[in-house]
Amino acid sequence: METNKYIVLFYTQYGAIHYSRLLKKEAIENITKPVPRELSSSCGICVEAEIAGDIMRYLTEDVEAIYQIADREYIPIYRSE
Repeated sequence: METNKYIVLFYTQYGAIHYSRLLKKEAIENITKPVPRELSSSCGICVEAEIAGDIMRYLTEDVEAIYQIADREYIPIYRSE
């Protein structure tokens, strides 16, 4: 199964930490880091991870936006309304 690299943005720092732990329980390596300048976020930190399959299965209520990283570009996948 193909893996893609994603950046997930959150409304709160708690949401980012909770999401990182959720991915680790699923054996998905991830990094919590500052949001890239090209993107904006309410809390200022994001989670970067490589995920095989559909990232939407890991969607939580704290997720503000999801971007796929491809060729040094951020492709919007999801934005909360």
